[in-house]
Order: sequence, then C-alpha cells, then structure tokens
Amino acid sequence: MTDALPGADGRLRCPWGLSTAEYVAYHDTEWGRPVRTVDGLYERLTLEAFQSGLAWITILRKRDNFRAAFADFDPERVAEFGPADADRLMADTGIVRNRAKIEAAITNAIVVRRLGESFAELIWSYAQPDRPRPTSNAGVPAQTPESVALSKALKREGIRFFGPTTAYAMMQAVGLVNDHLADCETG
Repeated sequence: MTDALPGADGRLRCPWGLSTAEYVAYHDTEWGRPVRTVDGLYERLTLEAFQSGLAWITILRKRDNFRAAFADFDPERVAEFGPADADRLMADTGIVRNRAKIEAAITNAIVVRRLGESFAELIWSYAQPDRPRPTSNAGVPAQTPESVALSKALKREGIRFFGPTTAYAMMQAVGLVNDHLADCETG
C-alpha cells in the first residue's frame, strides 16, 4: 500500500508533488537531491525559514526574486548587508516581507561566513542515508530527533529562525533524508 499517485505522465510521485507544474518540477529534479555547497545550503536554510507559516509554493514562485534580493544567496555578500539593505528588502514586493525573517537571513549569513566549509560539514553530519523511505504519507514526520539536534546545533552557532520543523524540511530538501515515498518513481 502506498500513497504515491500517478502524474499526468503515469509516473508515481509523492502526492504533494503533483498539484502544480512548479511542484512537479521541484519534486522531480530538486527535492531530496544532495546539496553540499555552503551557498546552496545557505539558500535552502534561508528559504525554509521564510517558508515558515506559509505554503512552500509561495516561496517556490518567489525564488528568483529571493535570489536577486539576497545576492544569489552568497553568504559573503549577504553578511555585509546593513540597515539600508534590510529596509530595501522590506520594500521588495517580490519576496516575503517579514522583518524578523529578513534580519535572521542577514544574521545567518554572518554565521555561515564565519563557519565556512564547516557549515556544510555540520549540516551533513546529521544525514540519515540508511533510513528507509516511507511507504505512505503517514510515515513522513514533521520533525525527528535528528532535526531537533540539528536545530539546536545551528542555534548554538547563532543561526536564527530555524526550529526543528524547519530543520526537518531542510533535511528533506537537501537530501539528508530521503522522504520520497517508497513507490515514488522520481525518488
């Protein structure tokens, strides 16, 4: 028994990945694929933090705007953002305008710049490559002991707006866990 559903092409996919063309593309080509670069991980951390309380499709549709607004998620450049940049971002209708999330993204860039490559190593130390893929949606948790530990570890380093549920969403997105359903043909 599986919750995987056939898409328009007949391939079985995780149900959430079928609702829009953007979701199909994201599900099939990006979600759950390993991201190991510092910039790539900083981007996912930032986008997952901005998603908190919103639908992922909102972030996905604004992703190019986020990239433009946050210097292609180059933590070296974002770490140099000051109050004028925060005000500029608050006025940018192409992104989610939440001052706490904007300020967290800038603070997080400072932390990521300080950590350098050890940022990626820290995140990947929580990978669970041998965990079986879930057989149904009921087997996909919102958080795990590992996401709680990752959230705490990053908070100790100074990362903000990154609780255990956000940490788990990022773990799924960057391939630390593979939560494509067992029968999903793209996982």
